[in-house]
Amino acid sequence: MTPPEAGRGIGSGEETTTFGFPRDTFRILHVSTGNVCRSPITERLTRHFVSQRLGVLGGGLIVESAGTWGHEGAPMEANAETVLAEFGADASGFVGRELLDEHVIMADLVLTATRDHRAQVISMGHSAGLRTFTLKEFTRLVKAIDPATLPPLEDGVVMRARALVRAAAALRGWLLAPTAEADEVYDPYGAPLPFFRSVGDEIHQALDPVVTALTGVPART
Repeated sequence: MTPPEAGRGIGSGEETTTFGFPRDTFRILHVSTGNVCRSPITERLTRHFVSQRLGVLGGGLIVESAGTWGHEGAPMEANAETVLAEFGADASGFVGRELLDEHVIMADLVLTATRDHRAQVISMGHSAGLRTFTLKEFTRLVKAIDPATLPPLEDGVVMRARALVRAAAALRGWLLAPTAEADEVYDPYGAPLPFFRSVGDEIHQALDPVVTALTGVPART
């Protein structure tokens, strides 16, 4: 099994913290088609937002991405880099990759751009069904979870994240999308910058409540 590339996580993925205590981790995997537009934006925005809110305390969250038809070794689309820069996020060093079994096996939470991507991840097996959602589906479920029912941040961000996924999975059959399209983030590949910006805004709006729930820290206003 190949370990994740350097730079994919908030933390460095070491087995211990700076103080020598064991470090537990929680892996978030973002999935789209080519891994050059939507999932890179989502990966790097997630990392940026977690870092803003928790700093080094977010080191237990490892954030990665891959594509179901991933352009292995390809750079991020230039317009995706521009969108990330406008949010203040770092796009440097990104390399696209194809979704592999090992990525799904290692992930604690898989967030996909569309329902088709979700179906493809679940079809790979590895008991992925209870931890795989579209991004917008997960946002909808997270908004319905009372934060007071989650472990406090003092118990560790990893414990809180695991509890959040379990709570969201329990709600999935009860909170359905108003329309099928409501759970989709459409592909901007080849589109002009304004469309990339609109997709970036969609991803930002979907991620904000997710990161708030994961970290217990709201966005700065």
